[in-house]
Order: sequence, then structure tokens, then C-alpha cells
Amino acid sequence: MKERIAIIDGLRSPIAKANGKLEKLGADTLGAIIAKELVLKNNIDYDRFDEVIIGNVAQPVNAANMARVLAIRAGFPESTIAYTVHRNCASGMQSISSSIEKIETGQGEIYLAGGVESMSSIPLLYNDQFKDFVTKLSYAKTTSQRLKILSTFRPSFLKPIIALITGLTDPISGKIMGVTAENLANDFKISKEAQDEFALNSHHKAQRAQEAGILAEEIHPIMTKDTSFSDDDGIRLNQTIQALEKLRPIFDRISGTVTAGNSSQVSDGAAMLILTTESKAKELGVEPIGFIKDYAYAGLDASRMGLGPTYATKKLFDKTGTKLEDIDLIELNEAFAAQVIANMEAFKSVDYFKKHLNSTPLGEINPDILNVNGGGIALGHPVGMSGTRIVLHTIKELKRRGKKTGLATLCVGGGQGASFLVEV
Repeated sequence: MKERIAIIDGLRSPIAKANGKLEKLGADTLGAIIAKELVLKNNIDYDRFDEVIIGNVAQPVNAANMARVLAIRAGFPESTIAYTVHRNCASGMQSISSSIEKIETGQGEIYLAGGVESMSSIPLLYNDQFKDFVTKLSYAKTTSQRLKILSTFRPSFLKPIIALITGLTDPISGKIMGVTAENLANDFKISKEAQDEFALNSHHKAQRAQEAGILAEEIHPIMTKDTSFSDDDGIRLNQTIQALEKLRPIFDRISGTVTAGNSSQVSDGAAMLILTTESKAKELGVEPIGFIKDYAYAGLDASRMGLGPTYATKKLFDKTGTKLEDIDLIELNEAFAAQVIANMEAFKSVDYFKKHLNSTPLGEINPDILNVNGGGIALGHPVGMSGTRIVLHTIKELKRRGKKTGLATLCVGGGQGASFLVEV
């Protein structure tokens, strides 16, 4: 990159369990609340922004090009251009890198980028049989034709398709995301006990961070006529290993190890950043909260998509000359405990890197700098939001600890990985 990209500021909503406190707020409305608050907080005129770019996975049908709808509802003028990006779990990072590409090529100077997801709003769908039935009925021209078509109706036509499950099933590998986590647990011989212990620590770290007010530093409360909500509600306070041990595998019920307790939660949330160049920030006289030095995306076997952080980080480190020992903090999104542990194993594995990446390993991740305030298992994983959230949180925590360099990385359904190198 020509110069570091400055993050002037960032903000997120509290994360809510799906079908809970934020279920009545669509993605466009939820995102607009956070976008508006971030812009007003930083006293930047709306018309100074060159574009709004937002990551989202579920793509609400009632808000086509959600970024544009969100921008107008947040108070941006009609002249503001906006578009929505989708890279599955990395959508919130794609909005950032798309903004950087625009800045790097001189198309603009100040961007609002972010990610938002209302997993509560993912609908139930009718199956093809019912769709065909309704289509034929709508084209019938006579009463006899309508009666004939009506006689073909079967109750099975009304069996719904759960779009959430369909969306979490990769059409390339044919596997739902939980099965890809089971694959990694088998590949790296990761026990259920190890996964449950990781999940327990995620909840405990998140609870400590919440009680210490650390998470509140990046959260803007949501207050509507329906809800008043200021804390992430997925954290299981005083979680115990005994409670996690009782949960049974849900993706491989015979010999599996991945449970609801050691997987990320289905959630709603939004996060936003204001981006510009380092030189433009100086010109504006603002002190950025941090900087993006560089980023990388990588592809891999979709059935092992959870190892995306290993592949993307290798690519990023090669690109920037960074070494693992240069990193002060790591945020590795917790899609599944098995997936995070597998990356920890892969990072240091001579055999894995030789076989799959024709290279030497990155090194051993120090668990003391990994997801220090918990992650998606405790907080939740609103898929379009998480990429933006972990970039924001990495920078906030680096600043809080007086450290310099962080790695924000996640796996991407469909067989990709994303890694961002950030600095304060």
C-alpha cells in the first residue's frame, strides 16, 4: 500500500442473540443507527464522505443495495454513493479493503465502511413445489383451470426451507459449516474436551471484559421504542465446564465433537469505521485510533474453510515481511472452537506447511495474546459484521494495552481466509 490507512474512529452495536433484543431492527435500520452516531460523534460533515461501503451476507429483500438505504437513513445526502459487498464471513472486512482500494486509486479520500447482519431476519422460504403451484395458479385463466390446479395441492408443498441452514451450507463442498469444523477436529485430533475448555475461556474472558467496561468502549447502545440494549447478551455469565460437557454434538451425532456450546452464536449486530489516508488525517487535524498497514485474502479447500486464517496470514506476512513474533495481539474469529484450535496447530506445523503451502510454518501462537477479551463463541458471530468488529476491537485493545501491532483474521465459508495487519 502507498501509505497506511487511518481509522479515524469506529463504533459498533451491542451484539444480540438472534430472535432476541434486536430482532425487530432490520439490517439497514440497525446499521443506520451506528453509522449516524459515528459520523455525529466525530463531527465530520456528511458531504465530506466520498462513499459508503457496507458488508452484509443475508441481503434483505426489502432493502436492495442495503448500503445505500442505510446511508440515507443515517443522514447522508442523496448525492452520497453507496454499495453493498458480500464475501460471506469476511464481508465486514471486504467493505474495508474495497474502501482502501478506492482511496489507493485516488477515487476518494474519506469512506464509511462497515458490516451489519440481522440473522433474525433471515426468512423461511417456500419450496419449489409450492412456488410452481402458485405460479401455475396465477396464470390460470378459467375457473376449471384453477380447480384442476388446486386439486394438485399437497400439504408437503408447505414444508418450509430454513434459509439460515441453507445459507450456512456451502454448495461447493456440500457441507454445512459445522461439518467443516468436524473435519478439522478429526484432521488435528482435537477432542471435545479441548473445544469445551476453549469455549469456557471465551465466555470467562468476555465476561471479565464486559464487567471491566472494556467492551463498552466500542459499543453504542441501541434505544428504540421496543428495546434499550447496551451490552452483548450472548455471554453466558459464570459459565461452567460442566454445563458445556452436557451438550451433545449437533453436526455429527454419532462420533462428533462440535456442539452448540463450542460454536459461535447466531446473532445480530453492526459495526462501522471511518477511513482515510494517514496524510489526510493529519490535514484534517484528527488523531486516528489506529492504522491498517496491509491485508490479504486467500483461498483453500472449502471443506476445510476454517483454516482460512492460516492461508491468509501466510500470504499477508509474505507480502509485508512480517513475522509472528512482531504481533502483539491476535483476533482470530471464533466460528468454532475446533477451527481456532486447528489454526493454532497449523500455524506451527512443519508437516502441514510443507504439504499444503510448500513453506516453513509461521510459528506458535501465544495463547496469552489470542482473543484476549473472548470472541464469537461468547459474543456471537453476526456474519456480515464480524470482520469489521475484530478490526475495531484489535485496534482498541492495542491502544488500551499500549501495544503496537495486531493481526485480525477470520475464516470464510466457501473456502477463503482474510487477514488484516493493524497498528496504533
